[in-house]
Amino acid sequence: MASYYRLQAATQSHQGAIKALVRAARINPLGLDWRRFVVALDEKGAVIGCGQIKPYRDGSWELASIAVTPAWRDQGVARAVIEHLLDSSPHPLWLTCVSPLVLFYTRFSFREVTNLAEMPPYFRWVGQLFRLLAYLSSANSLSVMRYEGDRVGKI
Repeated sequence: MASYYRLQAATQSHQGAIKALVRAARINPLGLDWRRFVVALDEKGAVIGCGQIKPYRDGSWELASIAVTPAWRDQGVARAVIEHLLDSSPHPLWLTCVSPLVLFYTRFSFREVTNLAEMPPYFRWVGQLFRLLAYLSSANSLSVMRYEGDRVGKI
């Protein structure tokens, strides 16, 4: 498989591919405004990865919708998308993820936040919801993480 890809700001023509990629990855399908996305494109221009910085009414910002097609996983696409978004994002930056991904995001200097009082209103609500779901279910727990812009070197 070729390993060439490039990053660019999404255009309206990428909207359908972004939605399909996010649905296939089974991550939050809400708030998929193509204008906030960065996409990774293969040599033919097909969307192979994406991510966005999503704003909330409470003034907080979320690294969200990080997804890569299965054929392109483990080739640095997600890392490139995340680093690009971190380099151009407001701080602090938040994210939510399933617990097995906490270690992955720790590599980018995100830290897990468990104290609800440290979270902005939207993420406090999400954190409470996650705790309720964990109590009611045996599925992977979900985590809230925070990035302050203090990334140590490149990954």
